[in-house]
Amino acid sequence: MEIRIGQGFDAHKFVKGRPLILGGITIPNEFGLEGHSDADVLTHAIIDSLLGALSLGNIGTWFPDNDLKFKNADSIELLKKVIFSESFKNWKIVNIDSTIIAQKPKLAPFLSVIHSNISKALSVSADRICVKPKTTEGMGFCGREEGIAVFVNTLIERF
Repeated sequence: MEIRIGQGFDAHKFVKGRPLILGGITIPNEFGLEGHSDADVLTHAIIDSLLGALSLGNIGTWFPDNDLKFKNADSIELLKKVIFSESFKNWKIVNIDSTIIAQKPKLAPFLSVIHSNISKALSVSADRICVKPKTTEGMGFCGREEGIAVFVNTLIERF
């Protein structure tokens, strides 16, 4: 049995005039996140962790931010392109563990929908995915409510 571990990270700053999208769903909030695509920081970090597990670069390698075809792209669709690519043909996700660092908005009311949406996008059993929000007790750019950061660890196994 061959296993691989991937680690992903992403951070985006808050901006007015954009929706806040996490895990492919829109979260009611005064600010959205700045980015070339839909700026779904959670999905971006998951993509990076999957690509890292197979040493395939990062999200910018696959979906460059200077390519207009990815302008305002749906990050869940980008995630599907990665996981259903030839590169992942003989691999399955053992588990994904993610931590969303955000002072606001409070994410607990949305976790089950985010969790379900990611599970569905990856065609993976929901018990293999963990999405947990944390605050920084007011410290750092997340604590000052300037943006959101996400860390993800992914374990994949060859079948």
